[in-house]
Amino acid sequence: MSESHTAPPVEIEARRGPIRKAFRYVGRGAACLLAAGMIGWMGLAVYYADLHGAPPRTIWAAFVAAAAAMSLTLIRRWWRRLALFTALFAGVLAWYFSLRPSNHLEWAADVAVMPTIRLEGDLVHVGNIRYFDYRTETDFTPRYYDRTFDLSKLRSVDYILSYWAGPAIAHAFVSFGFEGDQYLAVSIETRKEAFESYSAVQGFFRQYELIYVVADERDLIRVRTNFRGEDVYLFRMRTPPRKLRAVFLDYIRTIDSLTTRPRFYNALTENCTTSILAHFRCAPPYPRLNIDVLLSGYSAEYAYSSGALDTELAFAELKEKSRITEIAKTAGDGADFSRRIRAGLPMPPPRTDFQEE
Repeated sequence: MSESHTAPPVEIEARRGPIRKAFRYVGRGAACLLAAGMIGWMGLAVYYADLHGAPPRTIWAAFVAAAAAMSLTLIRRWWRRLALFTALFAGVLAWYFSLRPSNHLEWAADVAVMPTIRLEGDLVHVGNIRYFDYRTETDFTPRYYDRTFDLSKLRSVDYILSYWAGPAIAHAFVSFGFEGDQYLAVSIETRKEAFESYSAVQGFFRQYELIYVVADERDLIRVRTNFRGEDVYLFRMRTPPRKLRAVFLDYIRTIDSLTTRPRFYNALTENCTTSILAHFRCAPPYPRLNIDVLLSGYSAEYAYSSGALDTELAFAELKEKSRITEIAKTAGDGADFSRRIRAGLPMPPPRTDFQEE
């Protein structure tokens, strides 16, 4: 008979000891990180959410964070610790989600007027299209006009990036093109109150309402190139006609719904780029989610890798040729502005990898 090589139970248990201990330490570390993240979120939510001009709730935020931390460290029985911490977190969460957005506040002048929508078959009547007369970024005369667009004449959608904080951070918006050089630009932004300024941190905590700024390109582009000193790129997109119509109508329905059902802006889940992606996912071909969407400055590379831009050029060359900053500065505010900024831009060929039904 062959000799058995099975290790004795004591020896097996000795080998398992360090592994179990390692898993225990990893588990405790993960639990500590999770608890720290939850405490941090509670403190920041109480500190920032829905202030409406009031100072941050410093004392309340400190109290909530301290109470949560002490519940995990000063109570002996683990189930009591967990119960109290869970109750505190649930309470803050319930308060946070009880906050409701509003359309009836004292708004900053550039977002004071909501666009209006009326659909009649293929005709889309858009009211309050913004077209400000700027003297500086903050000194302007508000102007609005109404226009009717024919869906049967919808021809294109362009993707525009305006860089204001380095290569990873840009504001993204789209512009829909209709036959006859008519364009309607739509920018998804924070609807700030008159006394508010934008804060990326506050944008995570139900501090700002959401607005779709529907505007003339001479407004949305020139305010960035001529008055804010931002660097702007316009990428021509190739979108199948059926998808193009679906995306435009999805935008229109959202714009219309915001007049009666306001929503909060969220810097992570409902911002300028993630909201654009959501609209483009309303019909096939469906773009996939990618980290480049969260880093808005790289979102054009994401569109390029998805085949939505001109892939016959290397991306670096495409981006350089899509820069419109200087031409926008000199194009003026004449009726030919949209045609001039697009002159010579790379135009992708129609998609051949997608067949419409």
